[in-house]
Amino acid sequence: MKKVNNNFSSARRNFLRRQRKDKFFVGFWQIATLVIFLGLWELLAGVGAIDPFFFSCPSRIAVTIVDLAGSGNLFIHIWTSLYETLIGFLIATALGFIIAVLLWWSERLRKILEPYLIILNSLPKIALGPMIIFWVGSGSGATIVMCVLICVIITTISMLNAFIACDSDKILLMKSMHANKFQILFKLIIPNALPEFVSVLKINVGMSWVGTIMGEYLSSKAGLGYLINYGSQILKLDIVMASIVLLCVLAGGMYFLVAPLEKRYKKNG
Repeated sequence: MKKVNNNFSSARRNFLRRQRKDKFFVGFWQIATLVIFLGLWELLAGVGAIDPFFFSCPSRIAVTIVDLAGSGNLFIHIWTSLYETLIGFLIATALGFIIAVLLWWSERLRKILEPYLIILNSLPKIALGPMIIFWVGSGSGATIVMCVLICVIITTISMLNAFIACDSDKILLMKSMHANKFQILFKLIIPNALPEFVSVLKINVGMSWVGTIMGEYLSSKAGLGYLINYGSQILKLDIVMASIVLLCVLAGGMYFLVAPLEKRYKKNG
């Protein structure tokens, strides 16, 4: 018995050791890939293989970010975009989830509205930009509305499909135990859809930033989208690239806040 336990402990140690090695390997090459990419970019710009005016380079981007920070306006632009994105992300996720629940609850309502959801999802939201400005005015309000419009339909469709995909046999089992629709929703349907909900959160991180930048392009006087638009208008592409880099950093930060939810669910599952 002791020998079996020792073998089991040895196998577990080997397994954990391999997991640590794999984690280190992935993390190392994630960082190395970024370093190699930035190094090649800087090298190609330095030797003239690419024109720094059109493509910029890491050193020029870093200098531009420092200059923008020194002027005191950079943090206003960052906060404006981050605030608009977070508000839009939260409203769209909550609203889409609630709409999906209502459509699951009423099959007739779902059949009536489902075609319109598909049509709205295929509609280019930028086409509604002028109307949004007339409805809510320019500034952060219009940007948040644009962000919500881009994310809410995707959230609704994804969550509705997850609700409908629940095993019908499990639903019948709960009904045979005299569970009402409210109990079926909270004890079976929603827990079963948690993996899809986490996936929706990850998708909405990217889509909410798309909505924010689109909204700031249209009507904002602050934010990273405004900086991108301003830099392109005055032909200072270093400002454009610096804004894009900051956008990637902020979007990555939001993603890494959401990603642990998936790991926690898998662990609990």
